[in-house]
Amino acid sequence: MPASVSLSALSWSTPDGTPLLTDLSLSFGPARTGIVGRNGVGKSTLLRLIAGDLPPSSGQVQISGKLAMMRQDAMERPGDTIADLFAARSALTLLERAEAGLASVEELADADWLLPSRIEAALLRCGLTCPPQTPLARLSGGQRTRASLAALLFAEPDFLLLDEPTNNLDRTGRQAVIDILRQWTRGAIIVSHDRELLEEMDAIVELTSLGASLHGGNYSAFRQRKDVELEAAERDLAHAAKVKGEAARRAQQASERKARKDSAGRRSRVKGDQPKMLMDAAKARSEASGAADIRLRESRLKVADETLSSARDTLEVRQPLNMTVSSTGLAAGKTVLRLENVSGGYDPDAPILRDLSLTVTGPQRILVSGANGSGKTSLFKLIMNRLAPQSGQISVPVAHALLDQHVGLLASDATLRENFLRLRPSGDAHMAHAALARFGFRADDAMRTAGRLSGGERLRAGLACTLGATPPPQLLLLDEPTNHLDLDGIAALEAALKAYDGALLVISHDKAFIGSLAPELTLHLENGHLVRQRE
Repeated sequence: MPASVSLSALSWSTPDGTPLLTDLSLSFGPARTGIVGRNGVGKSTLLRLIAGDLPPSSGQVQISGKLAMMRQDAMERPGDTIADLFAARSALTLLERAEAGLASVEELADADWLLPSRIEAALLRCGLTCPPQTPLARLSGGQRTRASLAALLFAEPDFLLLDEPTNNLDRTGRQAVIDILRQWTRGAIIVSHDRELLEEMDAIVELTSLGASLHGGNYSAFRQRKDVELEAAERDLAHAAKVKGEAARRAQQASERKARKDSAGRRSRVKGDQPKMLMDAAKARSEASGAADIRLRESRLKVADETLSSARDTLEVRQPLNMTVSSTGLAAGKTVLRLENVSGGYDPDAPILRDLSLTVTGPQRILVSGANGSGKTSLFKLIMNRLAPQSGQISVPVAHALLDQHVGLLASDATLRENFLRLRPSGDAHMAHAALARFGFRADDAMRTAGRLSGGERLRAGLACTLGATPPPQLLLLDEPTNHLDLDGIAALEAALKAYDGALLVISHDKAFIGSLAPELTLHLENGHLVRQRE
């Protein structure tokens, strides 16, 4: 029987009873399916329900075959090694004892002498050359992700469940994941916002507040359909608004006609033109007819209101976020950053960055690339004065800001308005609300606590607190800004950066995002030095 995953009327609510997933029915076969949707809509929760980590509030999950899941936020225990990811610590320890002549005959019968080479082959397939005894604490985030994926493949599952598998990976790591999934012939359910990875999918499932919809084909095919649906939703909204306006106009005209008729009837009664009995009968008929007309008008208005509300809800689900940015006023010839023979890092005996020199002038867009661990984030910390250089000079003569993927500039225990005013002391509450609203945080959203935001919401709030002010900083540093954004958030960020006229220094391994950014210069970090590459 072929492997499959079936969801039947699946629902799940948060501990406080708020529905997150409602009545989902989907089937997954031996194909690669991408799960997309806005942050907070329940994508990771859906994977956990399929994996059995969470019990559904109602409905069923039926599994045929063996599942293996790689979690976005998997935490290792102190002292864990790569071997623990493969559940192979005891088996490898037995081999070490056997090689030392300390294993019993019974233990030798269970020894898997090919295990180390099979583990190393799985690691190599994912671009890692570390031995199984390597502590996980010594690996970068990207290396841990690759090691986790290698362990999943090693288990030979019928279905892979992957939650943001390319997050934290450098260009080489991302390509390794793409190559693996390109060759994968079994089932895979993958939550991702990586458009390059989603191009390899056989189908896309979109989760929204309206439910789940399955689309055959890769991300490009899905995006084309979404654009058509957005145009249709905009037309439906315009038509619904027109129908409601027409219903309201007719109701007003009918009300005015009735008022005129009632007034004429009262004048006739006062004059006594007709017998009282006839006048009373006419009045009763008029009142009954008027009541029926009112009920009909109210019913038509209610239908028009409901249609308009539904059209607005549909459009809000399908319409991407829009972030607007004021001008920085940066002159083309103004120097915004200068590094002169800078060396630095965390180890004074072995600085990760050595003798760097760089001048950024005017609204340049510069991509900083390099493998995981090459010093890209350390460079940004030096520029922001969060790390002192061991030698050399750094000058940043303009207003500047750093947004890292964790948005460390936001105080988690403060509201968004409080964060904005702390970062923009010259602003006031009105400016804070206006700036936050431009980035999708309207009305009471400004009073939400930063620590309770999703990763994508947190980055959007960070953008509001930096780019939302007038004027925004003239130099903006972005460290892997798309890592925790959903696809609509990435589209909004790209639109905001296209409108931003200041200087940009960006660390990113997201190929599609880099294409949208259109950097004029790439600075590649290699062996502690900058290699300049013109685009």
